[in-house]
Amino acid sequence: MEERKTSKEIDVIAVVTSVLSEWKLLLKFIGIAAIIGLIVALNSIKEYTTSVVLAPELSSGGLGMSESLSDMASTFGIDLGSKSSYDAIYPEIYPDVFASTNFILTLFDVSVKQKNDTVTKSYFTHITKDTRIPFWDYPKVGITKLLKFFSSNGTMNNGKINPFMLTRDQEEICNHIRNQISCKIDKKTSLITISMTDFDPQVSAIMADTLQNRLQDYITDYRTKKARKDVEYYQGLHDQSKKEYIKAQQAYASLVDSYHNSSLEAINVQKERLENEMQIKFNIYSQNTSQLQNAKAKVQANTPVFTTIQSSTVPNRASSTPRLLILLFFMFLGGLADVIWVLILRDIFRKKSSRA
Repeated sequence: MEERKTSKEIDVIAVVTSVLSEWKLLLKFIGIAAIIGLIVALNSIKEYTTSVVLAPELSSGGLGMSESLSDMASTFGIDLGSKSSYDAIYPEIYPDVFASTNFILTLFDVSVKQKNDTVTKSYFTHITKDTRIPFWDYPKVGITKLLKFFSSNGTMNNGKINPFMLTRDQEEICNHIRNQISCKIDKKTSLITISMTDFDPQVSAIMADTLQNRLQDYITDYRTKKARKDVEYYQGLHDQSKKEYIKAQQAYASLVDSYHNSSLEAINVQKERLENEMQIKFNIYSQNTSQLQNAKAKVQANTPVFTTIQSSTVPNRASSTPRLLILLFFMFLGGLADVIWVLILRDIFRKKSSRA
């Protein structure tokens, strides 16, 4: 065993010695790789990520046995399906909402402004006009533009967006935005983390705040849709019954003013009839008013509330890979290439050349 260990140590020492003995070649490999890494690092686009953390509102009331078991299981990362405790649609589908094309299309018109710019523009214009492209993507962009030149489906359709039939450019922009946004749900804490990535830090913060508001509006609209329809329905009944009550009230008042000294039985009967009709109209009006107020209260009760744990702030540090790390990675690849060349490839090429 000691002899085997010694032989392995000697082999490692021999490998290191053979590589370092040709240190000039090693420096050449590392130098060439460093130049390539420097070019790649300088052309890589810095990206900034802004994150917003929200806590969804839970339903009121004490915890039952099943909810307590769900809380205990969540500490081990197990979800027992306690979705009924949320006062909104299930948070697990929020990422699907973010990924939907209908939701992404609503972000096109969001007004943004870069950190070192005074011009306000739409997010769609920001993506299409301000996005920088690294040099290694130039061939791909050129081929894409060439294909669009021969294709009638490559135009932006005069800026008009038809969700039913997107152009190729609009679909590509939707895919780009889909890759830049993120929504994650922590099953243990039920916290919602919304992230937005962009090459400009201020645009990243603006869009993260917009995503937060759009998500809340989407969930609120979904959760209160039935209640808001009830409000519209009872509002119509309320307005109609109010008009009928006022009309009956005016008819009764007009009759009383015209015959206030009359003792005719026919007039008294008509007064009583109009008074009863006015009372019926008032009861209907009062009932519809109560139903309208209850419907409005139901809208407020069904409106979900999100507690903001971390709000949107402009990031100062880039979230992309640091350029120094890219340079060091390429230098490591250069050293690895030298080792492979010295120990393996060079002997193979020599044998092939000698046979030829």
